[in-house]
Amino acid sequence: LPAAVTITLAIGMTRMAARRAVIRHLPAVETLGSTTVVCSDKTGTLTRNQMTVRAVWTPGASFTVTGSGYDPTGDVVDDTGAVVEEAGPLGGNGAAAPHPGELGTGSALWWTLAVGAACNDAHLSGAGEGTAVVGDPTEGALLVAAAKAGVAPAAVRARFPRVATLPFSSERRYMATLHDDRGARLVLAKGAVERIVELSRSMQGNDGREVPVDAPAVLAAAEAYAAEGLRVLATAVAPVPADYVLRSDAPPAGLVLTGLQAMLDPPREEAATAVASCHSAGIAVKMVTGDHASTAVAVAARLGVLADAHGEQGGQVLTGAQLSALGPDDYPAAVDRAAVFARVSPEQKLRLVQGLQAQRHVVAMTGDGVNDAPALRQADIGVAMGRGGTEVAKDAADMILTDDDFATIEAAVEEGRGVFDNLTKFIAWTLPTNMAEGFVILIAILAGATLPLVPVQILWINMTTAVALGLTLAFEPKEPGIMRRAPRDPRRPLLTGSLLVRIAFVSALLVGGTSWLFYWEQSIGSSVAVARTAALNLFVAVEAAYLFACRSLTGSVWRIGFFSNRWVVVGVAVQAVGQAAITYLPAMNDLFGTAPLGAGSWLRILALAAAATLGVAAEKRARRRYQAA
Repeated sequence: LPAAVTITLAIGMTRMAARRAVIRHLPAVETLGSTTVVCSDKTGTLTRNQMTVRAVWTPGASFTVTGSGYDPTGDVVDDTGAVVEEAGPLGGNGAAAPHPGELGTGSALWWTLAVGAACNDAHLSGAGEGTAVVGDPTEGALLVAAAKAGVAPAAVRARFPRVATLPFSSERRYMATLHDDRGARLVLAKGAVERIVELSRSMQGNDGREVPVDAPAVLAAAEAYAAEGLRVLATAVAPVPADYVLRSDAPPAGLVLTGLQAMLDPPREEAATAVASCHSAGIAVKMVTGDHASTAVAVAARLGVLADAHGEQGGQVLTGAQLSALGPDDYPAAVDRAAVFARVSPEQKLRLVQGLQAQRHVVAMTGDGVNDAPALRQADIGVAMGRGGTEVAKDAADMILTDDDFATIEAAVEEGRGVFDNLTKFIAWTLPTNMAEGFVILIAILAGATLPLVPVQILWINMTTAVALGLTLAFEPKEPGIMRRAPRDPRRPLLTGSLLVRIAFVSALLVGGTSWLFYWEQSIGSSVAVARTAALNLFVAVEAAYLFACRSLTGSVWRIGFFSNRWVVVGVAVQAVGQAAITYLPAMNDLFGTAPLGAGSWLRILALAAAATLGVAAEKRARRRYQAA
């Protein structure tokens, strides 16, 4: 049994690896089959993580950006339909650029694109349709948008050499860089709209000069873009003293908000199908993202995350701030009801997992950052991203997605259910045969009768059938409709009541048939050796017939295809050769105490095996009718 379980899990692990899910801990294969909730990141898992800036908003105007992907071919078009040839004074010639607040008409657009290009750690490689991003896809999209408007990223970076960097973090929700401005210093910042608005003292007006921040107007523009499923970043700039130092504990003060860039990250087409499959399987899918709530809701609605198993929109949306405000008593039920979690920090993922587990869910959680590690360890199945994930996240995870695709999680859950089914099938096959062997001997001893099987013959049965017959169930393909079943309750015992009834029923058939045939053979004048050989062959024949019945615990073998698992057919053929050898080879007869059988004995063996098969089929049919009623 331990060997069969290990082999079955290992085969499941191999199947998952072929579907781009690498399992790091073997028991996780089985746990996947019990998953009731999948908490998935949005960017890169439910979406393609191929950002394209679609629109730019400034306090005085709005612009549309054409083109797609990272090919810088495209235009920035204003409200009148005119193409912006060059968004500002720098362009590609490296000329001097005035300070913010001193620029002419259109300067807000130039500074918005320039900040996106300079407060940026990504680079573009290649040309045309072959252009690729080296670094974060979001930052790559900002570089492309700047290039489309004639704001050459290389020229901006050369004009404003970087002095220091304050990298983006989920706590700060912005990135800031300090630049040299020909002896003066300049801070550039980009990040979440709400955070940049909070840090800004003014914004660039329609004429390029500073005006008071109109927070409602900025937030309304961001909300409108987010409702279309666009991810929105705000940019800002501020002149600072020459001795200014960027500090993580002191946000830059006096920022001048220049504008917004709204980008599209298209959802994965296969993700919508995978989400629907999870819902039909009784698995809740919850989107966890750091994006704006409206952006998350738009993407979630497009992918069907907000829908339930019946296609009805019922999922709630909670932000990180709302999660923080929930008390410990209300938290588990609230996160159980919600389908989308927006503006969530990695630290909140841990509490999210704990809250769902408090509702007795088996939770799969995705993550890629260092701060995601505690949540990945806490989850029943921690899922790390193979492409963009950190080594810390991968070490904390039970499973790694080599393609960072949500559909791979659904495929892994499907394989996990198949593995558990195969484990159950093997146990349902092996336990009654082993119990019957014990009872055949025990009953004969208690009755003071001749043993129908001797120990060496039982050893033969165990050694040969376990390998030739039992292990073939590890290769059993998944049954149709496996993802239309509700998840297995992990608290439910492996040996359920129905399975115990099946085990007892088959054991009784084996004990009764073997004992009857042994004494019948003796009653018609056969030797003890012949009677034992008949009993031995009947035992194996019933095991082989029952093996086909175990290929589906509830349905008929014809429903799943008699030859869909060729290893079962091969195993039965190998076992048949072995039985012929132990029955007719003189050396085997001497070693195992067997004797050749006649045609009459074989007819009785086949008839009893067929009767046992019909009995198991009748038990299955009766159970289906009982469950249907």
